[in-house]
Amino acid sequence: AREESRRSTSWTGPGRTSDGIPVAVLANVQDGAGARAARDTAAEGVGLFRTELCFLDRDFEPSVQEQADIYGEVLEAFAGRKVVIRTLDAGSDKPLRFAHHQDEPNPALGVRGIRIAARNAGILERQLDAIALAAEHVGHRPLVMAPMISTAAEAASFGDAVRAHELVPGVMIEVPAAALQADRLLRHVDFLSVGTNDLTQYTMAADRMSSELASLTDPWQPAVLSLVATAAAAGRRAGKPVGVCGEAAADPVLACVLAGLGITSLSCAGAAVARVGAKLGSVTMGACARAADAALATDSPVAARAAALGALETP
Repeated sequence: AREESRRSTSWTGPGRTSDGIPVAVLANVQDGAGARAARDTAAEGVGLFRTELCFLDRDFEPSVQEQADIYGEVLEAFAGRKVVIRTLDAGSDKPLRFAHHQDEPNPALGVRGIRIAARNAGILERQLDAIALAAEHVGHRPLVMAPMISTAAEAASFGDAVRAHELVPGVMIEVPAAALQADRLLRHVDFLSVGTNDLTQYTMAADRMSSELASLTDPWQPAVLSLVATAAAAGRRAGKPVGVCGEAAADPVLACVLAGLGITSLSCAGAAVARVGAKLGSVTMGACARAADAALATDSPVAARAAALGALETP
């Protein structure tokens, strides 16, 4: 523990394994203040900018200029570095007043994420206008990804809309169908980002907000890791990056497993950046791959973690 603490304190990046294989370590942020705080860490960029906070608890949609000002703060904080902006991810536990949501018997499986755009197309278009405006003002072109993509048709529509604004499109892998169809999604977009929180929820059919189901919503579940591996393999075949931006990326041991599965970047809370980067820097990519294989061969999250630890600690 003392040795890991020492490594974390002294780690300054960039993210890579001890044998020099790059695995970018990025930060999750939700506004300009958070981005400026993350800039003081060793984060190489922003892997997840949650834009929904400027939409929630409002009776009216923020204007394009108001949105652009908010997005510009994050782009300025990481000028010249990678910034991935997630389009509006509302619905379910994050209701959106002005989108005229109907009451739903099961909102987690209802109109949320990109599905809001299908019913309110102008919201997405205006958000893309605002991102493009911020990018032009700052002189820094971000990557833009959509949440809750389930089909190749959704990925194609979103990719076309983002490219029309001269931005780089990607989609999130949060629905098992998206992981299973990752090859087809990558025909239409330039990158994938795995949201392990929702991917775990939907894979295990367990509400992530339920404390009673916490053992099921553990990202170490072998079924979840298998879907991550499927998405990562699709990325390798397409020659396109696949990152992880869920809370799983904040676990240093699981971060090594994700790297071993073929994940190319890890985005986590700023406070976890150094721990994740330091742990990656202490092991080879071969050890990460062995840890990933060991975890996939188990049948429970507890066994998966134990197997991964054993593989990482074996010389």
